[in-house]
Amino acid sequence: MTNRLFTPFPTLITERLTLRQLLLSDAQDIFALRSDSEINKYLGRQPSKTVEDARHFIDIITENIKKNESIYWVITLTESKTFVGTICLFEFSDQHNNCEIGYELLRHFQGKGMMKEAASKVIEYAVQTIKVQTINAFTHKNNQKSTKLLAQLEFKKSVEPDKTSPDFCVFTFSNKI
Repeated sequence: MTNRLFTPFPTLITERLTLRQLLLSDAQDIFALRSDSEINKYLGRQPSKTVEDARHFIDIITENIKKNESIYWVITLTESKTFVGTICLFEFSDQHNNCEIGYELLRHFQGKGMMKEAASKVIEYAVQTIKVQTINAFTHKNNQKSTKLLAQLEFKKSVEPDKTSPDFCVFTFSNKI
């Protein structure tokens, strides 16, 4: 059984980063992230067309957090408070004691180890606080940056592709002894 209670919101801090709650004031940054065609290329979603799309997305995320259905952090540089990306846990299953992780990083912050730093902290939170035993990640078979990151985080790639979308690979992090 997982321990999902996201109120008060858990702010997480690493050496360089602060993972904090998503706010309506983040709409412009969320729009920049979700409208970037290069970032969206592997996600199979339509890019945001307006800042209003980003605001609507923020409303949905905020509601899901209130219902303890998912948790979504904004990743910022601690010193400057600069928005660099997002990371989330969702698709929780009490029956299987697992969840899914998702993440996005603005292009000019990629390749600097920031997502590995953020994801390591989120995985630690998921295992130690929420008490999940496994974390799943789905990434497009051509998304080499994400595949490399998941390997560095000790996720194991399934030999079978995702049954619902064969272009995606399934990775699993297991905390089982």
